[in-house]
Amino acid sequence: MFASEGDTIWIPAQGTTIARMTDLASRVEAALDATYLDYLKFISIPSISSQPEHDPDLVVSAETYAGWLRELGCPNVKVVREGGAPAVLAHFPAPEGKPTICLYAHHDVQPTGDLSLWTTPPFEPQERGGRLYGRGPADDKGCAMSHIAMLRAFNGKPPVGVKLFIEGEEEYGSTSLGAVIERHRDMLEADLFIIADGGTWEVGVPAVTTTLRGVVSAVVTVETLKTGVHSGEFGGVVPDALTTLCRLLATLHDEKGDVAIEGLLKTPAPDLDYPEERLVSETGKLDGVEFIGSGTFVERMWTRPTASVLAIDTTSVANASNTLIPKATAKVSVRIAPGENAPHALQCLIDHLLTHASWGAKVSIGETDAGQPGIAPFEGPLCQVYAEALTEGFGVAPVESGTGGSIPMIAEFMEAFPNAEIACTGVADPDAHMHGIDESVELADWRKYTLANALFLEKLGA
Repeated sequence: MFASEGDTIWIPAQGTTIARMTDLASRVEAALDATYLDYLKFISIPSISSQPEHDPDLVVSAETYAGWLRELGCPNVKVVREGGAPAVLAHFPAPEGKPTICLYAHHDVQPTGDLSLWTTPPFEPQERGGRLYGRGPADDKGCAMSHIAMLRAFNGKPPVGVKLFIEGEEEYGSTSLGAVIERHRDMLEADLFIIADGGTWEVGVPAVTTTLRGVVSAVVTVETLKTGVHSGEFGGVVPDALTTLCRLLATLHDEKGDVAIEGLLKTPAPDLDYPEERLVSETGKLDGVEFIGSGTFVERMWTRPTASVLAIDTTSVANASNTLIPKATAKVSVRIAPGENAPHALQCLIDHLLTHASWGAKVSIGETDAGQPGIAPFEGPLCQVYAEALTEGFGVAPVESGTGGSIPMIAEFMEAFPNAEIACTGVADPDAHMHGIDESVELADWRKYTLANALFLEKLGA
């Protein structure tokens, strides 16, 4: 590559012509146009993996995706289920002497939340102002459909080997991932894994995620009484469980908002500027609300632990009476730093909850979960070519970044395939509202991302 005044120019490999690359770009654009209606159809399937009533939708989603691969002439397509949600595995064999790339995405999505808050129904996708709105266009059906469009641009005959793993339970903790890897290793093993569940640095600027926080969670129950009693008669003598639970949850942070759970790891963060105005815009922080924690924004979001109370089970306001509540339950989630060990972090959380309750309250731990953090260096000869392709596709070089989110399967992949290179990319930009109301994707970036991946395969094949 040669750079001139900030521009990056791709120099084709020997025997590759500029006309050939222009032809590829035209084929990608045509494939994207042809794939758009399928993209809308895919989003319309409510494949919510965390809600059992949507299991039939997950089956429809997986079979629909597998059908598109079969239409492309893929000789080996499977819908597999190893104790969890259905996943799609496929393999386009490599021409002799060419490497094999494994493309990952997931077809399951998060619950919608309060439907009344959506501008348009989440499973009736709508394009507005160059963005596609609905549940899943950014996380992660956009990447899954980008894979389909790219393969269509090659008419089902990619110039290198291509394997696909379209998971069906990423949003539910990838509970059967280990079994899928163990029983279908031949369908996954590759020279490089493109984990297409990341995002862009900003609209129009690609990113490669190199560090990811892990996540541990625990359901904690506080009990103070055998039964509810009159708050007027006994208030001030015995504690109610909800007040006691609130006091326990408050011990998760210090006065600055830093996590106060002992034993958790902090790791260094890259020296990247994250402007305050951008963070205000992305979070929707209300005027007057302070930022919490210490250190740079990048440290707080990417390489330090954080604790959140996700839910509380107790008497609702509508059903409240003047009664001291005997029992209350909460779910606590802790994001853990890259390099941390998830079982160790979970034990730190449990120990904290069991030892910090006020007034001798009875504390018990229910359901727990743990997902490993990840450190995925973007390095190696294939990653170098991929960086060139991302630069060519977007017109600007990718940013190597971290994320506060968790993709525990990256750590499992790196452990299972230690000799493979790995690149975590995607189409979700800072305005995507992943997991939130009015999730969306910038369609121009969806197109650029597809072109970049097609260029990557073309470069390797050349």
